[in-house]
Amino acid sequence: MSVSHTTQVARARTLRLGGVSAVAFLALSAYVLVAGDAPKLLGISWVAFTAMAGAAAVGARTTSDHPTALVWGYGLASGAMVTSAAAFLLPQAIGYAAKPGGFGVAAGILTGFGAHTIGHRLSHLDLPLDRTTAELSAHSLAAGSIIGVVYTAMPDLGPLLGLAIVSHKGPAGYAAARRLVRNGRSPAMLLLPAAGVGIAALAVTVVSFPTDPTFRAVVFGFAAGIFLHVAMDFLPHCETGSDVHDAVTRSDHDHDHGRLDSLRQQAVLSTAIGAVAVATAWLLLQ
Repeated sequence: MSVSHTTQVARARTLRLGGVSAVAFLALSAYVLVAGDAPKLLGISWVAFTAMAGAAAVGARTTSDHPTALVWGYGLASGAMVTSAAAFLLPQAIGYAAKPGGFGVAAGILTGFGAHTIGHRLSHLDLPLDRTTAELSAHSLAAGSIIGVVYTAMPDLGPLLGLAIVSHKGPAGYAAARRLVRNGRSPAMLLLPAAGVGIAALAVTVVSFPTDPTFRAVVFGFAAGIFLHVAMDFLPHCETGSDVHDAVTRSDHDHDHGRLDSLRQQAVLSTAIGAVAVATAWLLLQ
């Protein structure tokens, strides 16, 4: 079997999975809407889907790279995620049971690192699916599962936490779509990871979880660790190999170091603004 034929099969499978996942997401959404059990989760799921799918559509139609847009998209999202995990998840974990909560945080960070590292290893394998889509889908399903568990365990949580956690879906979808288009692939593949958060989060609502404080401490700690790792991974780095650096290289072949220095300053500013936005929203909603 030729490499080109294998690639075509992978693309076709991914597109089919994308269509199936979109239908599954719609069906789950309709079920939850009729049941009326998890309106916050339903809203968060649709925000995640719309953000990634919409940004992917924009990225697919963009003819030139915009490193500044990537810096601000990633920076605002990662700043919001770090602040949300530290302010909303960590206190819950420690409040239920300090030591188990701490172990949960450690497990979440290490699990995130392990999944990320293994994801890069997959790039050397002949996968039956498009690699970029597979990695994003795995991340979306994991994030959705944890969001579903957290909101099922504590339905009184406000939507701010969930919205901050899925805030990176927009810039991630934009960057992934640009990458797929450059490689001659269809951005429609991103329907799978776009729907993944909602599929996992809404599916979790039908499961009953223990109410033991230790269990909740570990769950909230693990969620905090996972999202802290994801937030750190989405920080807008400008070093060689990053999405931002690659975008600058493609749009400016002279490799202007002054432009990179300016983007680094904007990276710091954007993350700070993302953090302040979450803190301000929390104060206003008190």
